[in-house]
Amino acid sequence: MKRRNFLQTALLSSTTPLLAISSQQTNENIVFATTPISEAEMAAIDKALGKKGTYNQTQAVYTVALPRNDLKVTIKGQPVPISFGFGGWVSFKKTVDGKQTVMMSDTVLLQEEVNPLISATHASGLEISAIHNHFFYEEPRVFYMHLHGMGTAEELATKFAAAIGQTKLFPANQPVPSAGGGTTAKEIFDLPALDAIVKYTGVVNGPTYKYTVGREDVKITAMGAEMTAAIGLNSWASFTGTKEQAHIAGDIAMLESEVNTVVKTLREHNLEVVALHHHMLGESPRTIFLHYYGQGPATTLAQGFRAALDVLGKGKKSGHSMH
Repeated sequence: MKRRNFLQTALLSSTTPLLAISSQQTNENIVFATTPISEAEMAAIDKALGKKGTYNQTQAVYTVALPRNDLKVTIKGQPVPISFGFGGWVSFKKTVDGKQTVMMSDTVLLQEEVNPLISATHASGLEISAIHNHFFYEEPRVFYMHLHGMGTAEELATKFAAAIGQTKLFPANQPVPSAGGGTTAKEIFDLPALDAIVKYTGVVNGPTYKYTVGREDVKITAMGAEMTAAIGLNSWASFTGTKEQAHIAGDIAMLESEVNTVVKTLREHNLEVVALHHHMLGESPRTIFLHYYGQGPATTLAQGFRAALDVLGKGKKSGHSMH
């Protein structure tokens, strides 16, 4: 489907009423009026990509993780794990009317891999919505390219597999993940202290600890589908390093009116603004994403992330946790 039709679909179905979120409401209580991805559709996606994904039933989103475990990345000369922010993904969700499936993906690429994937993406019948950095100081240089499409789940998965099939993104082309073990974020950080500051519960992934926070205060649609945290509409913060000298990296999902207040807030907390850009095309209302980075005591960094969250939705706090 051509971009013109993508945007027409988005505009026709993009209403933006604010959702009332009480302080006691949990993420599990929010009902999204979206047709579920069927078991047969999930199986077709798994077959095309050669890897099993995970289904977020509450948000009706099916996601296959695409980590770049082949990379060895340093920031400011210090090794950082792939789970710190070098894992891509592809997600599938039905349009609000249930007639089509929307696919969105964030791919992790070396700079020499960007343009070959652009060509392969267009050859497969999918589209590019954004290309940008997420980090400063990283070696090697890493870029992120967002892909999207509409159709049936099987068609989209087949096209996506064709686009990435000759790249390191394709699961079969990735090295076998190393066995678990080693120190995890549970031992590295004071997780209850971080949770108390951020007012959410994060997820341990090896030596990293990550918070993912949705935007339930506003309804955002793109390509006729409701955007939610599981398909990329989220703010996040990932911690690695040590308790006293942690790295933080993340993303803040903002409405246009929130951008400069968030930028100012992050700088007031000595967090570096790394990138300011869009991820989607044709979304309504327009959504801007800001990537940031910092280094220092983990609790101090967490305070900066929480301060940025307080700006969103005019400072409203929903008080729920993302797991």
